[in-house]
Amino acid sequence: MLGHPILKLLAQRITLGLLLLLAASVLIFMGTEILPGDVAQSILGQSATPQALANLREQLGMNEPATTRYFEWLFGVLHGDLGTALTNGQDIATAMAARLSNTLFLACSAAVIAVPLAIILGVIAVRYRGQWPDKLISGITLTSVSIPEFMLGYIAMYFLTVKFRLLPSVSTIHEGMSLMDKFEAIAIPVLVLVLVVLGHMMRMTRAAILNVMQSAYIETAELKGLRPITVIARHAFPNAIAPVVNVVMINLAYLVVGVVVVEVVFVFPGMGQYLVDHVTKRDVPVVQACGLVFAAVYIGLNMLADIVSILSNPRLRHRK
Repeated sequence: MLGHPILKLLAQRITLGLLLLLAASVLIFMGTEILPGDVAQSILGQSATPQALANLREQLGMNEPATTRYFEWLFGVLHGDLGTALTNGQDIATAMAARLSNTLFLACSAAVIAVPLAIILGVIAVRYRGQWPDKLISGITLTSVSIPEFMLGYIAMYFLTVKFRLLPSVSTIHEGMSLMDKFEAIAIPVLVLVLVVLGHMMRMTRAAILNVMQSAYIETAELKGLRPITVIARHAFPNAIAPVVNVVMINLAYLVVGVVVVEVVFVFPGMGQYLVDHVTKRDVPVVQACGLVFAAVYIGLNMLADIVSILSNPRLRHRK
């Protein structure tokens, strides 16, 4: 049974996460408030009369104080109402649901490949540390991290679509597609996302395991004559799981939140593309809703990483 220190730490992490999300909602609302331009003018166009603009501003509640509008928006969010899009009148929550499922599908597909591959490469790099496999893996992953996502996307698109004609360049998916057709459509974006997050996860896995390898019990295991890969897999890696989980969760959060550029490059119908489309139209409620969802995902995954780290700490699980 969990002891009191663990429950106290878990309560602290959850409370801190909720406070961060509240602070993020304030920053998101303030950020949309200082955006240049006029929402009413963007909706009605440049030929709108002053009276029409005034009537629309009154209808949208833009004449109310910012504090009042913020609490009305927050009250609606707490009741599951993300508002209505100004440009097309659609319910934002309904329109966002399909987009969010597409983004999660893309992010999970990349994570299924990137996470185990990063751990395996990290273990191999530790096993052959200082030798050519370690240098080769570190060099390739460091190079992939150093190249921006859009550049990786265009390079992959050139070789896999233009030059060799293996995969489609536009990653459009819809409900009527089969699962295999969807995987084929997102193959290049998944490859780009894997290359983007692989290096960071691999290097942190390598560093965490190397830190554990300096412990006395690792030396004891080596003196028993165990194979190096056995020492790493059975003794070092399980004790390095907390920092590895942290970096994995951070990169999973990036896969969901940071896919905006990749989605735009490949015209993928996800949250990132949805956000960019409505930023150009200055559709403030959609921008606020997307920002809040992204913040909730990022804070939630980081909070989950903290919780896993707490639960994996043997000194907290087994009190004296």
